[in-house]
Amino acid sequence: MRILVFFDLPVKRKKERKVYTHFRKFLEKDGYDMIQYSVYSRICNGKDNVDKHIGRLKYEIPKKGSVRSMVITDKQYGNMIIHVGKKTAIERKITSDQLVIF
Repeated sequence: MRILVFFDLPVKRKKERKVYTHFRKFLEKDGYDMIQYSVYSRICNGKDNVDKHIGRLKYEIPKKGSVRSMVITDKQYGNMIIHVGKKTAIERKITSDQLVIF
């Protein structure tokens, strides 16, 4: 399973940029990989792991802006159509077929 996190946070003021940076660093430390700006993805093994990381995410959400999350299967993620650009290095490295091994 994967958790996708989409966010738009204000960054006009210095304090807002600090909040944005703190949230982005939290995502990276918690195992999320950037798919594109303000869109992050994390692999989870099972519903319990998803629930744990959604709980952590809820705790770190900034008060201003917009943050959304979606849980999808690896097969759904693998069916994503990339219209412009290419897969990130991490997406090329880890495929849904490799996750079956775990």
